[in-house]
Amino acid sequence: MKDIFCKLLVIGAGPGGYVCAIRAAQLGVDTVIVDAAPRAGGACLNVGCIPSKALIHAADEFAAATGRAAGNVLGISAGQPQIDLAQTMEWKDGIITHLTGGISGLLKKAGVKRVTGPARFRDGRTVEVETDTGVQVIHAENVVIATGSAPAELTALPFGGRVISSSQALALTELPATLAVIGGGYIGLELGTAFAKLGARVTVVEAAPRILPQYDADLTGPVMRRLKEIGVKVLCDTRAVGLTGKGLLQIDGPEGASRIKADKVLVTVGRRPVTDTWGHEELALEMDGPYLRIDQHCQTAMRGIYAIGDVTGEPMLAHRAMAQGDLVARIVAGQRMQWDKQTIPAVCFTDPEIVTVGLTPDQARDTGREIKTGIFPLSANGRAMTMQARQGFVRVLARADNHVVLGIQAVGNGVSELSAAFGLALEMQARLEDIAATVHAHPTLGEALQEAAMAALGQALHA
Repeated sequence: MKDIFCKLLVIGAGPGGYVCAIRAAQLGVDTVIVDAAPRAGGACLNVGCIPSKALIHAADEFAAATGRAAGNVLGISAGQPQIDLAQTMEWKDGIITHLTGGISGLLKKAGVKRVTGPARFRDGRTVEVETDTGVQVIHAENVVIATGSAPAELTALPFGGRVISSSQALALTELPATLAVIGGGYIGLELGTAFAKLGARVTVVEAAPRILPQYDADLTGPVMRRLKEIGVKVLCDTRAVGLTGKGLLQIDGPEGASRIKADKVLVTVGRRPVTDTWGHEELALEMDGPYLRIDQHCQTAMRGIYAIGDVTGEPMLAHRAMAQGDLVARIVAGQRMQWDKQTIPAVCFTDPEIVTVGLTPDQARDTGREIKTGIFPLSANGRAMTMQARQGFVRVLARADNHVVLGIQAVGNGVSELSAAFGLALEMQARLEDIAATVHAHPTLGEALQEAAMAALGQALHA
């Protein structure tokens, strides 16, 4: 097998890797991409972001059909619906197949050469790949490490048998009667909520004093209330100790040790960067804890070796990886650029959804500046009322002296679609007056952003 020589080698075909490869090839860079999996898209597309949102949608549709979604106040009645989880998963897999096929087509159209198999560094410029037909050696002037992350395990609850990861939960073909979710972060709550709506009895076990501890209590309050409405039991200040016989999970909480029924135990305590399979020890890379340390150009401690996405640390978000991939491609192509994003939106697809962009209230106060805050409740938004989505609010934080927006947060059904507007406002360094003066379509949820800016200016109209 002949050696391959290229200007750019990308290791990992997830969101960051495939975007980097496509953009580089579009800019005339001779590019090769390597991934151990035969399908492009990485964990996000194959076993994460996309399949989880498909399951959430199916669960919402099922809950609506049963009349449980909003208490059946609309006067709609129907026969008792049934869920065929295997068929649901087949539909979900069809979406993944369509999207991964699209990425493969885009890579081919851009002229990117693909090599399938696990990659391992021989040195800083040479990588070997174990393909189905033998070892392929690739020599590259520049290398991008985009190996992503994997679900983190608990020592007391290693994956296997009844203990499953988020990836395995998204491949279930039978609904567990009882499900224990270990970890009250966004992954655990998104999946736990979906399975509860499908009919499973769900218990969330969270070691922290409250769920979603990375968000402030005002944002998480509506989520907690909704969990109770759909029958999810939440145990905070509680740790999972291990499995016992007869489908029980041993836990230790404020009231001491106890056991809960759990046909499946879904462990969602975070994700770990994948740094142990590609010859990390052959390179003189600097680490930032478990992550690869990078500079403002996404370059590691070794010249010509870049790293992007989850392997470089928080926030572990697909859109951050994509932006970093685009940046590195342009740098390799000769453009002078550096990471200067003002903000990266974060979305939690719970029920209701949470969006945060920029500084939180505590972070804004920590700047030492006087802060203006505007809050608009969705209960006063006409579109939210017609969607039976009155729980939640939009909140805008800005400097008091010049009214430059520092942060925007929202909680409510459908607010994930406002994240682009929130991000644009901060990226363009908008002032409260800019948002307030922008004509927002009526009736839409977006009006809540305008109203929140008006409220911060002391000019609220509808609240």
